[in-house]
Amino acid sequence: MEQHTPRRRQSNSLTSVASGLENMGVELSESLEEDQAPGSDPNPTEVGDSWSKTGLEPSSGWRSLQPALKVRRFYREHTQLFRWICKGLLCTAFAAFLLIACLLDFQRALALFVLTCVVLVFLAYSLLKRLLGPKLQRCVKPLGHPRLNLWFKRGLALVAFLGLILWLALDTSQRPEQLVSFAGVCVFIGLLFAVSKHHRAVSWRAVSWGLGIQFVLGLFVIRTEPGFVAFQWLGDQIQIFLSYTEAGSSFVFGETLIKDVFAFQVLPVIVFFSCAMSVLYYVGLMQWVILKISWLMQVTMGTTATETLSVAGNIFVSQNEAPLLIRPYLADMTLSEIHVVMTGGYATIAGSLLGAYISFGIDAASLIAASVMAAPCALALSKLVYPEVEESKFRSEEGVKLTYGDAQNLLEAASNGAALSVKVVTNIIANLIAFLAVLAFINAALSWLGEMVDVQGLSFQLICSYILRPVAFLMGVAWEDCSVVAELLGVKLFLNEFVAYQELSEYKQRRLAGAEEWVGSRKQWISVRAETLTTFALCGFANFSSIGIMLGGLTSMAPQRKSDFSQIVLRALCTGAIVSIVNACVAGILYVPRGAEVDCLSLLNTTLSSSSFEVYQCCRQVFQSTSPDFSLTALENCCRFYNHTICA
Repeated sequence: MEQHTPRRRQSNSLTSVASGLENMGVELSESLEEDQAPGSDPNPTEVGDSWSKTGLEPSSGWRSLQPALKVRRFYREHTQLFRWICKGLLCTAFAAFLLIACLLDFQRALALFVLTCVVLVFLAYSLLKRLLGPKLQRCVKPLGHPRLNLWFKRGLALVAFLGLILWLALDTSQRPEQLVSFAGVCVFIGLLFAVSKHHRAVSWRAVSWGLGIQFVLGLFVIRTEPGFVAFQWLGDQIQIFLSYTEAGSSFVFGETLIKDVFAFQVLPVIVFFSCAMSVLYYVGLMQWVILKISWLMQVTMGTTATETLSVAGNIFVSQNEAPLLIRPYLADMTLSEIHVVMTGGYATIAGSLLGAYISFGIDAASLIAASVMAAPCALALSKLVYPEVEESKFRSEEGVKLTYGDAQNLLEAASNGAALSVKVVTNIIANLIAFLAVLAFINAALSWLGEMVDVQGLSFQLICSYILRPVAFLMGVAWEDCSVVAELLGVKLFLNEFVAYQELSEYKQRRLAGAEEWVGSRKQWISVRAETLTTFALCGFANFSSIGIMLGGLTSMAPQRKSDFSQIVLRALCTGAIVSIVNACVAGILYVPRGAEVDCLSLLNTTLSSSSFEVYQCCRQVFQSTSPDFSLTALENCCRFYNHTICA
């Protein structure tokens, strides 16, 4: 007992000393932050008592912490100043870097220079809006007379209509096939108006402005040289960016698999792109872009904040991810707004799948343009099919906030994006296995039934080529290509767009390889114009297999609206499908062939190791020509690759 007693007392005394030190440390740090020495406390008696309880005296080492605490307090008081200094130094360093890059090689630094100018324009706009916005609103408000506004809108509409008629008259004189695409736009819009839910409630402002924005975007991308070059450059950069996927997939799967096996070649692109999109959402760049796009559509078309944000988000994310932007507001949205949300999901594709289709070899610029142009068109045609007849709670953007996700840092955002893509990849694998197997079974059954009545080669694609051929023709596709395009439209509508884009890429690869256009009665490839229009027409999730995906996603966010979702989902699906077709019609109106003429004489007089589309075009001229312009060498080169009666 005597041996244990001192130990217990020692333990108790050490505990009290530790607690005393902790309390005194806190008191001392607080006093030092207030520029007070430990001995100059307002209650020196209490401090002295607390020190005496522990049997310790304040050391001079504590006083040495006082300068550090002063620095800390100074930084807290001037945090904003230090931030501005850091930003100024970073901007100065970037400006110096840009200047040096431009001086060394301006052509090489042109892309960085243009991006910098775009960012500066937006920053200047935000600054002017903050400084001069209220003053301009006060100046413009007295001019907003209702009668003056009405006549201004009517005059603007008349000028736009006359300008469109004049442009069509002048532009289609050289390419009459553009009139077919224009007729297709009129036919599909008339069809949608005929099945409209409330004919008299249609907002023609939303319809006309939506189609107008779509047309202007298409005009900028397809016709103007800066727009075409910009989107081509953007597409090339995305392809370069996606090529870095090989570094990860080759390490995991090996070089052989990623070159020969479809799943290991294409699907890792979705993982990488999803990771990149998640990072962009975390830093807020995607939210900023979505807000700017939605603001433009909301101001011009007069739509509500929630439906416009959802459609703008569909440009970058899928049909289930875009409604997450407005998830807290789904329960209070009107049926017309929900119809817009669904139509926007069906009329566009996800950014991650965009990367997969680009890896197929589909033209990146056309895919990006189709995705951007589909947003205002989806909003316009949705308001045509299901006009607003209720009072919406979201007329202004006030109170509508975009989420930034649950990630706490950049690494977590990248990891979450990669993890979420696994579900997308497995879903694609399962759908491809199931749909291609079902398609093979349907074709076998149809072929068996066709043979009973002496109809050879009956298949699902053949049926679609006849049923949807008028749709392909109204898009502006040449009649000889309509059967192939109609097949692809049927595959997209009844199976999914992934399978359709894969088949389109096979047609494109055969064309680029210089294959024969016809093998028997089967067309092996389609024209460049038909490829472009088909790329626009397939750009959307509007297929019957997406009905369950849409209903499941929205019902999980707002279970109380399940009956409303089920009521309008089929109407939204049909509207989304027609949005993609109208998008293709607009592309058909604006499409012009690009590229320099091929010098067939010089091409065919050289030694050719392989065929190509240019070689095929030149050889067709040789076989059809009766003039002696082409030499015997040119004829021999053509006969090496193609069989023709003249070669015998």
